[in-house]
Amino acid sequence: MSDAAQAGSGGWSPERSAAGGHNPYLIAFVVSIATFMEVLDTTIANVALRYIAGGLAVGIDESTYVITSYLVANAIVLSISGWLSTVIGRKRFYMICVGTFALASLLCGLAWNLEALVVFRVLQGIGGGGMATSEQAILADSFPPAKRGQAFAIYGIAVVVAPVIGPTLGGWISDNYSWHWIFLINVPMGMLSLFLVGALVNEPSGAEEDRRKLLAKGLRFDYMGFVFVAVGLGSLEFVLDEGQRNDWFGSTMILSFAIASAFCLIALVIWELRREDPIIEIRLLGQRQFGACFLAMLGTGAIVIATTQILPQLLQTELDYTAYLAGLVLSPGGLVTMAMMPITGRLIGSVQPRYLIAAGASIAALSMWHLTGITGDISYGYAAMSRIYLAIGLPLLFLPVTTASYDGIPPDKTNQSSALINVARNLGGSMGVALAQTVLAQRQQFHQSRLIEHIAPSDIGYQQTIEKMTRFFQAQGSNASDAAGQAVAWVGQTLQHQIDLLAYIDVFWTLAMIGTVMVPIALSLRTIDLNAPARGH
Repeated sequence: MSDAAQAGSGGWSPERSAAGGHNPYLIAFVVSIATFMEVLDTTIANVALRYIAGGLAVGIDESTYVITSYLVANAIVLSISGWLSTVIGRKRFYMICVGTFALASLLCGLAWNLEALVVFRVLQGIGGGGMATSEQAILADSFPPAKRGQAFAIYGIAVVVAPVIGPTLGGWISDNYSWHWIFLINVPMGMLSLFLVGALVNEPSGAEEDRRKLLAKGLRFDYMGFVFVAVGLGSLEFVLDEGQRNDWFGSTMILSFAIASAFCLIALVIWELRREDPIIEIRLLGQRQFGACFLAMLGTGAIVIATTQILPQLLQTELDYTAYLAGLVLSPGGLVTMAMMPITGRLIGSVQPRYLIAAGASIAALSMWHLTGITGDISYGYAAMSRIYLAIGLPLLFLPVTTASYDGIPPDKTNQSSALINVARNLGGSMGVALAQTVLAQRQQFHQSRLIEHIAPSDIGYQQTIEKMTRFFQAQGSNASDAAGQAVAWVGQTLQHQIDLLAYIDVFWTLAMIGTVMVPIALSLRTIDLNAPARGH
């Protein structure tokens, strides 16, 4: 292919394809296996925390480090995975990450105490952090820009459906077998992925040429950049995951980590902008197209991960669902997402991404608004429909954002752009969960302070309720003294139930506002020529 032609296709050419002589759609399926495994593991562990705590004889609060350790390690490696993928080679780096993740999963399943499990989870996070960037870069290399939407549709099924299956599968495994198996199931999937990638995926000649040029100039590792990103993102993940449990900035530990994160992230921006070979290409965030996509992916991650955690939590704590049944509420949404992904992949070729993203954000906001109508006796169907509505919008968010983020990005920057977009998804998820849990706790306090005003002996309504319930419990066989105590306890439980429901409604209002804010962000994207391949710089 001529230089002119390559420039017109955003630098893509068959020689740069990671598919080699194989069908690129087969490559998309193969690299999605490990994605599914990694994202599934991220959500499946949340459900099993109380089983892990019981099995290892530790408290629930201590068991949360199983999640935090993974997120911190994952965030650090994910942020520099673009640079590592370029230096090591995409295929080699990808296989190293998959192998590390599978080995760490085996060790997690065999862990004998909490300390060992946390160490192995750090190793697992290191492996998982590097996979997403390599996978997206391989997909971008395997397909011409005009067909990337369909490729990312296959990849998107794994990313969006895995969090839906995770709580259901995690609840079923924990209820019926042992928490060890939530990690051990990754081992055969990892081995299968390694075999298929080794046999089918090629290292693109163009990527190898870029790697040789980089090494020929002398490998200069950005030590200061790595320190800034490791401390900055690692501390931020710790603050987001542990902040609510430790009273946020009322805790000296959380305050210290927050200050360290702010200092290092500011220093990272200043440092990387002054380097010719930065470990993270911060300049991409200054581009209108990529910057808007980064913000949109932050919002997408926040809504997806927050609802995946908060809705089952609501069903289990307030409506007495088991972990398995709460997971089943999410399952119909997963089926709808699978159906919508290929449809959205085709729409990307004919509809501007900004309109698709705006539509997806609107649907997501409306699905959150639907959940603000929850009551103490909502049906399974009501909860499942809220997830189905969201499932219709998610592909319209995830795929166009991912595809549009590559518009105008030259091939030698696809590793860096992939890393940053995945940082946005993971960081957005952590921010969404932290925001949801904080709003829940604070609004519980607010509603309690308001509703408790009516629980006073002098309140006529309270007196009538106590009298009515006392008679009810007496009719059930209790004596007058016991019935009076039971009536007071019943009022307290009912009050707390209403407080919790009102707080959950406020959480869903907050998530609805995030979806609404994403609409103007989407419309700020520039128009893409859908009849011609993506531009290069």
